[in-house]
Amino acid sequence: MKIKVINGPNINMLGIREPGIYGADNFKTLIKNIKAFAKENKIKVDCYQSNHEGDLVDVIQACYGKYDGIVINPGAYTHTSIAILDAAKAVKIPVVEVHISKVEEREDFRQVSYIRQACVKTITGHGIAGYIEGIQYLMDCHVAGAPRNDKEGKNED
Repeated sequence: MKIKVINGPNINMLGIREPGIYGADNFKTLIKNIKAFAKENKIKVDCYQSNHEGDLVDVIQACYGKYDGIVINPGAYTHTSIAILDAAKAVKIPVVEVHISKVEEREDFRQVSYIRQACVKTITGHGIAGYIEGIQYLMDCHVAGAPRNDKEGKNED
């Protein structure tokens, strides 16, 4: 199984940017945790981060035919990018949307998620552990043979 983890703007600033909201763990810890989980579960996980919308679209498109699933935290592009939504729809790969904070409890503009329309699941407010939950979900779906659609319970507690 191959999974691509994609991070949008400012995720590289974890631990520095608003730790009261995003936690004290840094980006290096996030990647280390993902790689350790992948190794332990004998799956391939590639990670990518960019602050540029077009780069994120290119990476999503490049997943076509090469990856079994995508875990994405589009950062602020969650609320603004139809281009990222369209790319996710085009590749027809199961996508899990992850947010470190509980976006549904934050500013009004954060209540809008364009990418969610292309996702089989959304995980919010679980810190960087949400990424592992997203990968596990994709693994469970892959083993089961087909992705489920858990849009109803966007907060899996």
